[in-house]
Amino acid sequence: MKTKKKDSIVEQVKAARKQSREEELKAHGKAINYQKVMASKKQYNRKKNKADDEVLPYLFMYAGH
Repeated sequence: MKTKKKDSIVEQVKAARKQSREEELKAHGKAINYQKVMASKKQYNRKKNKADDEVLPYLFMYAGH
C-alpha cells in the first residue's frame, strides 16, 4: 500500500509543476529560469575588462647575448 500512496503524491507534485509551468508560459511567453543568477551589466567585472584589454599590443624587449 505504501507504493501506491507514494506514487499518488509524486503524481500530484508532477501535475502541479506542469500546471505552474503552463501558467508561466502563458504569462511571460517563455520559460523563466529561477536558478541561474544573472550578473548585472553595470557591475564592475575585472575578469571581463582584462579580457577586453587583451587585444592591446605588448612590447617585450629581449636583450640577448
